[in-house]
This record gives sequence, C-alpha cells and structure tokens, in this order.
Amino acid sequence: MPGGQERILRRRINSVQSTKKITRAMELIAATRVVKAMQRANAARPYAAGITGAIQDLAAGGAGVDHPLLREADEIRKVGFVIITSDRGLAGPYNSAVIRASEREIMAAQTEGKQYSLILIGKKARDYFRFRNYEIDASFEGMTDSPTYDHAREVADFVADQFTTGDLDQVIISYQEFVSMGTQRVAIRRFLPLEQMETIGEAGDARARAEFEFEPSPEGVLASLLPRYVESRLFSALLDASASEHANRQRAMKAATDNAEDLITKLGRALSRARQDAITTEIMEIVGGAEALGDDRGDEADLLLDHLTTQHIASQHVGGDHGRVERPTVKGEPVVAAGVTTLLDAAPYGEGSHAPLPDNSAPEGFTIKGNADSMLYHRPDSRSYSVTVAEVWFDSPSRAEAAGFSLANTHPTGSTNA
Repeated sequence: MPGGQERILRRRINSVQSTKKITRAMELIAATRVVKAMQRANAARPYAAGITGAIQDLAAGGAGVDHPLLREADEIRKVGFVIITSDRGLAGPYNSAVIRASEREIMAAQTEGKQYSLILIGKKARDYFRFRNYEIDASFEGMTDSPTYDHAREVADFVADQFTTGDLDQVIISYQEFVSMGTQRVAIRRFLPLEQMETIGEAGDARARAEFEFEPSPEGVLASLLPRYVESRLFSALLDASASEHANRQRAMKAATDNAEDLITKLGRALSRARQDAITTEIMEIVGGAEALGDDRGDEADLLLDHLTTQHIASQHVGGDHGRVERPTVKGEPVVAAGVTTLLDAAPYGEGSHAPLPDNSAPEGFTIKGNADSMLYHRPDSRSYSVTVAEVWFDSPSRAEAAGFSLANTHPTGSTNA
C-alpha cells in the first residue's frame, strides 16, 4: 500500500537522521581528543629524549653494567607479546589492524616451536584472544583513552618482572604508531631485552660524560635509569596508540556521517516517488469513477445516478486524511478528463437545471441558486444570495421545486415565486 510505504520510508529517514546526529557528535569529540593526545605526546617527548640521551652518553663513555634488562638469552623459548588496542570500538580498522599483525607474529613464533605469553592492553584485544581460546597471562583496561605515566609504570613493572625472572626470553610490543592525522601504521618492535650498551653508545657523545660527576658511579646511575627507560618507551607507545585511536575514530565517524547524508538523500527521493505514485493512483481512481458514473447515467436500472450532481461526484473522499477534492485544478485551470466534460454540461436535476461553469459562474439565463446538501434554493432577492455558493443553477423557482428543492427562509415574508 502506498500509505504504508510512505510511513516505512519516513521512519527510516528519521532513524538515519538520528544516527547522523550521533556520528557527527562522536566525530567532533574524537577530533578534540586527538588534538589533546597529540599535545600530550609532544609534551612527553622531552623526557623520553632526555633519558635516552643520558643512557647513550653513559654508554658512549664506557659505562657498562650487567643489568637483567640487558640479558640476551642463549635460546629463545618463550616470547611475550604486549598488544595495545582500545577499550571501545567504532574506530575503523584501528583494532583489527593491530590484532591481525600481532596474531601473525604469534603464529610465526609457534611455527618456530616457541611458546607465547600475551600481555594485553585494551578490551578489544582481550575479547578477541579470549574468544579464540588463546592463553592470556595479563590484561589491562581503562588506560587506552587517556594514558598516564602511572599506567605505563604498572604495565612496565609487570613485563620487566616477567623478563628479569626468566619467565620470558624476549618481549615484543605491538601498537599503532601515530605519524600524522592522516597516517597511522602498525609498529611491531622488540621491547626487551634492551639493546647492548655498545649499540646504544654509538648514538651518544663520550665527551658529555666528562662534563659531569656521577654519584655513586656512572654504572650505578645507568642501572637506575634503565627501568625508567623501559617505562618511558612504553609510555610513548601508549600515547601514540591513543592518538591513533582517536584519529581513526574521527575518520570512521566522518565516513558514517557522509554515508548517512547520502542515505537520507536516497530515501527522500524514494519518499517523493511514493507520494507521486499515491497521488497519481488517487487521481486515476477519481477520474475512473467519474467516467463510470457518466456512462451509467440515464440507465433505467439505476435511477439514483440521475439525481446525483456533478458536485457530489467531485466531492468524493479519496481516503485517509486527504479531505474532500473540490474540482482539481492545475495553475488555476480545471482538470476535466475525457468523459467528465459531458457530465458537467448535463442537466443534473432535469430540464431547467445546469451545473456551475468551470469558474463557478452561472450559465446564461440561470439565476436561481440551489444547494444540493440542504436541498434549498435561493432567489436573487434572498438576503444570503450573495454569499451562497451554487452547487446547481435553475432557470426558475418552479424548476427548482420540481427537482425537490425548497425555498430558503432568507427571503422577504410573503414573497411569491418569480
């Protein structure tokens, strides 16, 4: 049914419009948060650069230390994977890209005969690997949206403890690195053990060590800096992942908003077509009914049609809440279909009667106004003659009375028929 189709389309349009408002709001929120995440990442870089530079300078000056975080295993039997995802979805391919890359690394380690340990950050990684029956050693939540240094210390302490006790021979960190607003890429890097002092020292300056005095010793300072260095690296990864998450969510919500706008346009066009089809169908039904009545008029088998006026036919209800149709027009011109013109010109109430002309004026020689609903007629001397709309015209009062009409009580008392 056309009406039912229109209601369905309207409900769909309203639903899509509501969705568009939500996605637009989420897009604006993500845009604000990604800016804040970038600012926090930039603010943390001087600390990371400073502690990295200090370690490099100490290593370049010859400071060596036998620290557990530098331990290189003779044989790698078990690999730990630190996987950083988000707690919430609606971020496009952000989580799936990190999870797929990490799962490939896990499968590669298993192929080589190595065991694995999962240290997961974010609900999405936890739910994914739990659903696929992976063994999860630790999971952390509530720190991906806005990570702090305390969050990084909590995870780094757990990972470092697993490594220094020998439970893990190597640790890989997997996250999405933030390059720019339009570019983020998955990064899979070795987290522990740290690079050897000789390698770190290649980027340092040996002369910088001579300008400082260290207490208790350069080796003691280096040993205390290495755990802070691990925390700093993890904190930088968390900040990058947070900025990448918000950037991906902003793009995803913008794409959803654009798709909603396109869908609203398409549904609006479909609604317009449905309305046009309904109007065309109703007009065809009216015209078809009028033609059928015109064909049956004068038939002895149906005398009732001979007493129906053109105004009765034109005032039929189309149905629903469209109201009465009063002689449809297009730009002021009456629309009269083939077969209806004859009906309008015929004498609806016998000889001496005439239907109103297309402009509702009286035919020549007809002065008596008749009302088909009340079955009353008005002469020109009636007090309400000027405000009465004629539904049928008569050439004399006697013709009106012969058709069953009565004189309206708005005439002067004692007047006689003209």
